[in-house]
Amino acid sequence: MSEPPRFDRGHTDDLMSFLAASPSPYHAVANTAERLEKAGFRQVSETDAWDGSSGGKYVLRGGAIVAWYVPEGAAPHTPFRIVGAHTDSPNLRVKPLPDSGAHGWRQVAVEIYGGPLLNSWLDRDLGLAGRLTLRDGTTRLVNVDRPLLRVPQLAIHLDRSVSAEGLKLDKQRHLQPVWGLGDVRDGDLIAFLEETAGLAAGEVTGWDLMVHSVEPPAYLGRDKELVAGPRMDNLLSVHAGTAALTAVAGSGAGLPSIPVLAAFDHEENGSQSDTGADGPLLGGVLERSVFARGGSYEDKARAFAATVCLSSDTGHAVHPNYAERHDPTHHPRVNGGPILKVNVNNRYATDGSGRAVWAAACEKADVPFQSFVSNNSMPCGTTIGPITAARHGIRTVDIGVAILSMHSARELCGVDDPHLLANALVAFLEG
Repeated sequence: MSEPPRFDRGHTDDLMSFLAASPSPYHAVANTAERLEKAGFRQVSETDAWDGSSGGKYVLRGGAIVAWYVPEGAAPHTPFRIVGAHTDSPNLRVKPLPDSGAHGWRQVAVEIYGGPLLNSWLDRDLGLAGRLTLRDGTTRLVNVDRPLLRVPQLAIHLDRSVSAEGLKLDKQRHLQPVWGLGDVRDGDLIAFLEETAGLAAGEVTGWDLMVHSVEPPAYLGRDKELVAGPRMDNLLSVHAGTAALTAVAGSGAGLPSIPVLAAFDHEENGSQSDTGADGPLLGGVLERSVFARGGSYEDKARAFAATVCLSSDTGHAVHPNYAERHDPTHHPRVNGGPILKVNVNNRYATDGSGRAVWAAACEKADVPFQSFVSNNSMPCGTTIGPITAARHGIRTVDIGVAILSMHSARELCGVDDPHLLANALVAFLEG
């Protein structure tokens, strides 16, 4: 098997383009599918019968995508090597009755999705993007990628205590963005989006819409060794997984396992949906792949028993202003390589055998890696890792890239870590 191309800083340039073009999970999976198509993958429908042919395939469902590459001669019991990630990010999402306002201001009613850093959405130029559902049941992506909305902060003259006591935001009252002046008219927002998308009036009957910062990703620092941008949690991993999968698929035959990318929606609010990691999507795709190649339940059990998943999600780099919040002996640094996440209470799925799998992949790729554990006095976050392990009985390892400002409207990572992660994922998917 020929060696796949190694990624360098050009990968980070491409990541920035991917972030800018993916303001919603629906855009993220559409852009991922486009990249897969260019690499020779083909979409298969969940409502069609699947064949056992070799090559690259993918399934789209809402804001989730599962893609896999079947090598020539793969047996029904051939195991899988999975890179898992998620497409959603914390943000503000439009309510079913979106048109609101008061005192001459026209506003958009929004709900809090996930756990965003609320203050990061204040006084920021915001666009609006997502998915429109039409009367015939089809969907249309929409992206107003210009300053359209703004959540204005209260002037300090009207809240003198803010500097001493900190900003206090009421999620219902203080985070409704403005988008114009005048009287509130029901239907205005959707009518505006219909016109923007080139649709007839009244054609839209459903929507899944969210706001995003229109400020593009940018290199930061004296030597441009940092990258600032939106939705790194967790489109950074989706992008790296896509790049790794297409590289491995294009490297030739001889793979000992079937490489898979599974990018789920709804991780930020618990993963319990038909497109989340706690839903049936991944298991159904893997099972159907086994059966399409003539396999039995026994073949599926054998394949799953030898399968490994890397749950790739962003983690916390040590913060220079809050170092006491981190474990005193584990200080992941940006540009120090991807991180291995460990939590003995199973908030992450990593164990010793999983660490060995990750260490072997990094050694093969000549990529350094770091370890992350939470400070014992601080609660630990979680990922799709434990969910994937428990739901499918698949050995799972939690890894990712260390960043600052996680869950902000604009996050910060090192310029080298994205391509180091991608190279490690290539080595892992090769088996």
